[in-house]
Amino acid sequence: MGVFIMNIAIWGAASGLGAAMVDHFYEQGFNVIAIARDPSKNVKLNDYNITSVCCDATDEDQVKNAVSSLPENTFNISTMGSFHSDNPVDYIGHRYLIDSLEQSASKRLLLLTSLGCGDSWKYLSDRAKRGFGSAVREKTLAEAWLQTSNLEYTILRPGGLKDGAPTNQGVLSQHREVHGSITRGEVARLSHELLLSDTSLGQIFQCVDPSIESY
Repeated sequence: MGVFIMNIAIWGAASGLGAAMVDHFYEQGFNVIAIARDPSKNVKLNDYNITSVCCDATDEDQVKNAVSSLPENTFNISTMGSFHSDNPVDYIGHRYLIDSLEQSASKRLLLLTSLGCGDSWKYLSDRAKRGFGSAVREKTLAEAWLQTSNLEYTILRPGGLKDGAPTNQGVLSQHREVHGSITRGEVARLSHELLLSDTSLGQIFQCVDPSIESY
């Protein structure tokens, strides 16, 4: 059975995958709430005239305040990450977010992490472990915190992210080794698909797009 979504809060909406999520869900007609440390970095937020919330996710009080400002039954998508950033949000930011959502009326969270997290660590190359293994380990801790919460969660682990629109050729899979890349727009489309499916609750998926060249 599908679900109806009205309000979508995008955590990490200022750039990268979060900005792609904002674009997708705005274009699909949802009430998008953009949450970021500095929302002004995403100039489209003004163009779209959507609600934006300033929030440093490493500050627990700011996260609590942001969550308390959401309409009841808001669906949450988090793309927050620390790669190429001095702000270690991957674990602690998500811990604060998960804890705050548990005390709210918005229990649905789609967490975006990456290939290599959790049980897929063994498939990560030594080069990748050296390059961004620390961030992957932090994201893995966030996954574990979410899995032991009372939230209605789904975890999605994308492959290497590339700029670009949806291709409609991304592949969702579970419990097997995958490698590859995918556009941010396609990750957004697949995220929408997962949010509409009750069968995605409590599940972990990975996604790559075999139609595009991998890194």
